[in-house]
Amino acid sequence: MSAIGTLNPGNSGLSSLLDISKPASVDDADVTQRVDTPTKVEGIKVSLSGAGIEKAAGAKGENSDIEESGLPENIQQILKMIRKLQQQIAEKLAEMQAVMKDKRLSPEEIKAKLGALQAFINNLNGGLIVANNALSKAMKQSGLTPEQILKAASLVMKS
Repeated sequence: MSAIGTLNPGNSGLSSLLDISKPASVDDADVTQRVDTPTKVEGIKVSLSGAGIEKAAGAKGENSDIEESGLPENIQQILKMIRKLQQQIAEKLAEMQAVMKDKRLSPEEIKAKLGALQAFINNLNGGLIVANNALSKAMKQSGLTPEQILKAASLVMKS
């Protein structure tokens, strides 16, 4: 049996598939020179319907109240994170309701799915606690005015 390569400590225990001790020879007949001139490509044009425009505006507007709050950028980012976590928790709770109403599932399947969803919600809740603590710390360090603190608190409650 012949060896393909050598085993070195730096290659994670896998043998080399190429023997790089000899440079590969290239025959001039194998090399062809080809020069392509770039061609002009026309871009794609997209037009949105009225419903599409409204939907695109709604996606941007989801956190527009946070962006227009005048709060420091780091606090805005934390508020967006909190809002996203709250939304994910609500989605998982809705999934739990759907699993409990699903008559096609056996009791064991329901128990397994609910357990997995509950574990996911627990992780999201942990993230929400961390984000709320980060918000509290950032608000203290930023020296916000009472009006800004009230604004941040109202944005946290809005979901």
